[in-house]
Amino acid sequence: MSNTKKYGRGIYATGSFKKGDLLESAPIIVVSKNEWEQMRTSILKNYVFRWGEDKAIALGYGCLYNHSFSPNARYISNKKNLTIDFYAYKDIEAGEEILINYNGDPEDQSSLWFKVID
Repeated sequence: MSNTKKYGRGIYATGSFKKGDLLESAPIIVVSKNEWEQMRTSILKNYVFRWGEDKAIALGYGCLYNHSFSPNARYISNKKNLTIDFYAYKDIEAGEEILINYNGDPEDQSSLWFKVID
């Protein structure tokens, strides 16, 4: 983890990864719809993932990956293991910032709840 020039904190690769490599399997805390209603106005709203009808907070580095509409990583909800698994979407070189598309699909260009700096 290091400070980025554009986004604040960011996660950088400590080694090289090939497309499809597992980067991290982040354990999650499931937040029910009822619990989410109490939390949705807090800072946590910026750190949650969709988890079916609920939300999930990723532990580890999972909640610190920055967004890009040209990501080099993607994530998949692993309901069996209660993790969010992050994979290289493209080859990633050591020292490169790891970026995901917050829409879930790396190709999804839909607008987000904040102004995107790309």
